[in-house]
Amino acid sequence: MCGIVGAIAERNITPILVEGLKRLEYRGYDSAGVAVFTNDGTLDRRRRVGKVAELEQALAEQPLLGRLGIAHTRWATHGAPSERNAHPHFSGEQLAVVHNGIIENYEALREQLKALGYVFTSDTDTEVIVHLLHHKLKTIPDLADALKAAVPELHGAYGLAVISASQPDRLLAARSGSPLVIGLGLGENFLASDQLALRQVTDRFIYLEEGDIAEIRRDSLQIWDEQGHAVQREQVQYHEGAEAADKGEYRHFMLKEIHEQPKVVQRTMEGRLGTDHVLVNAFGPRAAELFAKVRNVQIVACGTSYHAGMVARYWLEGLAGIPCQIEVASEFRYRKVVVQPDTLFVTISQSGETADTLAALRNAKELGYLTSLAICNVGTSSLVRESDLTLLTQAGPEIGVASTKAFTTQLVGLMLLTLSLGQVRGTLEAGVEAGLVEELRRLPTRLGEALAMDKTVEKVAELFAEKHHTLFLGRGAQYPVAMEGSLKLKEISYIHAEAYPAGELKHGPLALVDSDMPVVTVAPNNELVEKLKSNLQEVRARGGELIVFADREAGIDNGEGVHVVAMPHIDDALAPILYTIPLQLLSYYVAVLKGTDVDQPRNLAKSVTVE
Repeated sequence: MCGIVGAIAERNITPILVEGLKRLEYRGYDSAGVAVFTNDGTLDRRRRVGKVAELEQALAEQPLLGRLGIAHTRWATHGAPSERNAHPHFSGEQLAVVHNGIIENYEALREQLKALGYVFTSDTDTEVIVHLLHHKLKTIPDLADALKAAVPELHGAYGLAVISASQPDRLLAARSGSPLVIGLGLGENFLASDQLALRQVTDRFIYLEEGDIAEIRRDSLQIWDEQGHAVQREQVQYHEGAEAADKGEYRHFMLKEIHEQPKVVQRTMEGRLGTDHVLVNAFGPRAAELFAKVRNVQIVACGTSYHAGMVARYWLEGLAGIPCQIEVASEFRYRKVVVQPDTLFVTISQSGETADTLAALRNAKELGYLTSLAICNVGTSSLVRESDLTLLTQAGPEIGVASTKAFTTQLVGLMLLTLSLGQVRGTLEAGVEAGLVEELRRLPTRLGEALAMDKTVEKVAELFAEKHHTLFLGRGAQYPVAMEGSLKLKEISYIHAEAYPAGELKHGPLALVDSDMPVVTVAPNNELVEKLKSNLQEVRARGGELIVFADREAGIDNGEGVHVVAMPHIDDALAPILYTIPLQLLSYYVAVLKGTDVDQPRNLAKSVTVE
């Protein structure tokens, strides 16, 4: 969500900080700021509401030159978006802090610090951190030791970066529930909330673990764990290509990422398919042993990942014969849960840092689940590190806030899970696994065929240019796909959209249907298509305009008020993956027509690391 960048070097680090913030813009934010220990020996800052470009302009007008600094992009939680609430926050003229996360006990700390004479100049929870640390430094002069003394008093989630004018040879960091990574250079070192922010200066990284505190100097590094013991953390070299940070020939990252889906789906399957079966050990060396014991599956996720989990429920029960429950993480973590025996606990997340999903996993560890599995796109994430089993989706970094390629690779991963569980437990019908493995190998080609319909979908998008409301309909496993299509449209075009199982149309939503309410339907050629046709007739009878993404063999034709986009034929089990593509394209082209900020829609963030 919020972004952190820090640097200590023998050169001016301000351009590095600003470039790092630009690379984190995909996370979503409403203000930006930078603090530098300047070459004049003072701690100074610039803060602006709005885009990083506003901050960059302020720095052009009033430069900050120095060799130590921290920077931040803020997504408002406590306090409205404003310059006074933007990070970095100061205590006096000596100490600066940037912070990701939420301090839950900030009100109590604020009152304590006010009683000690501290004056608060913002509405944020973050400001209590910098004043608390300032207070600790009065009796504990060393910055690292003072930070170690301060963090036990902070309840909640935080990733912190701290600099002090009185100790300008070091940059301090602390991590609890919010990711931080150290970038290693030659005679210089860096800090960020995401390694992508530092790719312009290094390809060597150390990921801080839960509870770690780090002291970063120009030519040395010290890390202490939650117990205060000095520790060594593994150094990782980053080999991902530059594809993520460059839009290339595409107008927006979102369009680029939609078109990357054949490639990333292929990458997600690589090394995981045998000649006619899924390689179960792709989930981990103990996967076969644990999967053999699974009698139930509980899936927990948020947003787009939740929709992927909803599709998986149809697969797990319909193909593998395993009972499955799916729940939104923010609900699961706050209710009393009855755990069925031998239940596999599955979390799904693009970033692996989603706060509610992480909290649900941590709660699940106390509830007696058989084991935990993370389906995630970031191998170094907290979710992956804290789960027993893992399947990494190989989508590559996803910059657009509206998830596209992460969703389809999650679906592929969930199909691999379904087939693996069915294989180990012997519950798949004869020939099903071999047939679906063969279909999975063809899937990238099918996705390419769907992407080739780009211009057709762009034309259909014109029907939405003056619309303000839309209904999405689907049956069976296409209902979650309709939900995902609805979510994409509202996320980036700001059109109000709702999704329903098509059979529910007559139980209320039909009252909304008129000539100003387009109805989007996904219609693969399966056993439910005839029932779906009846639902479509209900819409036409009320004057509703239909946009139907239909299998070429489904027998649905163009007509007055009916706009059919013919889809390639595909095995019904994999249809949810294919039919996602045109819905993504539709939302994209509608947003372009509406003139919205496609890659950074208002009020949203990419990685939701707070509740």
